Amino acid sequence: MNRRHLLRIAGGGFIAAASMTSLSGCDSSMPAEAIAAWQAPALKLAIRHWVLSHALLAPHAHNLQSWLVDLDTPDTIVLRMDMSRLLPETDPLSRQLVISQGTFIEVLDLAARQRGYRTEVTPFPEGEFSATAPDTRPTAHIRLVPDAQVQPDPLFAQVYKRHTHRGVYEARTPDAAALQAVRDSVKGLPVTLGLVTQGDGAAMARHAQIAMDAWHTELVTPRTLLESYHVLRIGPKEIAQHRDGISLNSPMVRTLTALGLFDRTKASAPDSSEIKGQLERFNAAISSTPAYFWLSTERNDRITQLQTGRAYVRAQLAATAQGLSMHPLSQALQEYPEQAAHYRAVHHLLGAAERGHTVQMWTRLGYGPAIGPAPRRGLQAHVRKA
Repeated sequence: MNRRHLLRIAGGGFIAAASMTSLSGCDSSMPAEAIAAWQAPALKLAIRHWVLSHALLAPHAHNLQSWLVDLDTPDTIVLRMDMSRLLPETDPLSRQLVISQGTFIEVLDLAARQRGYRTEVTPFPEGEFSATAPDTRPTAHIRLVPDAQVQPDPLFAQVYKRHTHRGVYEARTPDAAALQAVRDSVKGLPVTLGLVTQGDGAAMARHAQIAMDAWHTELVTPRTLLESYHVLRIGPKEIAQHRDGISLNSPMVRTLTALGLFDRTKASAPDSSEIKGQLERFNAAISSTPAYFWLSTERNDRITQLQTGRAYVRAQLAATAQGLSMHPLSQALQEYPEQAAHYRAVHHLLGAAERGHTVQMWTRLGYGPAIGPAPRRGLQAHVRKA
């Protein structure tokens, strides 16, 4: 859902020398405070705070974490969209952000089950958002009810292990049992799940081409590129300060930024080394993909988008349990004009156009090396102040 590896810049001799002299031995890992939320909360924590501490680990588009909660009513959580954390250029209808509200709800429910609580979820209790824009009305009213009949869900065990891997995957194809586990994870939700693997070479090639074309479009469209630039967090200080967005902590990018050679207020030229490098990196990852996964829906109302988010995170957790990684390919599904041709192409490829369905999620699926967690802002950042 975010683009953590936005740049790959080929440094010249001057940059290489600067990197060696000013940043030699620097640590490219995440600052401890940026990932502190990934430590399991104490069981003595109040139940609402305990389940919310897990919910904020859910996947979110661009890692914006646009979740805001009211805790004014006992035993109740009112979830809202943080209106200061939208993506007007790449997600102009806020469809992806509503899906991200759904991922939060599902992880919250998994956590509640773990503690013997049932969640009574009322979506959009004051009415749905319009089809074109969110507003300040709640996305969900969630009541926590102690219930001895509630059974824990095995997917909860994967909450701390679930990370989005955007790099090169191993060549091996996911086995049938792993793919079936992913399918089974979304049963009962209003989504149609699709999978294609290397056995269908023609379809795989078409998936790859659409993904590459759509990514290229986003990188060379100034306003959409700048939207990602605006949420770039470069170096440990920025990453620790914001604990959201797209984190870059490599010595090279930090050197360029420190020297004023990377201006995040201007879109990089399409023929620049940073754009060319990122296209090479992305295309290499795409070329390594052994399978693609997608979710489509008959409806595209806001409640269906919430339900899609619940389905998606369940599928990703099920994949994690099987040792698989997922990487959302959101670009071709985005509803801004420059992506229109790619949007039509992927809907036709997946058979959604002929059924009148909307493709809500489209991802790479495969085996990737272990990676660390993305930054999270922590519980108090999400609790709305009176």
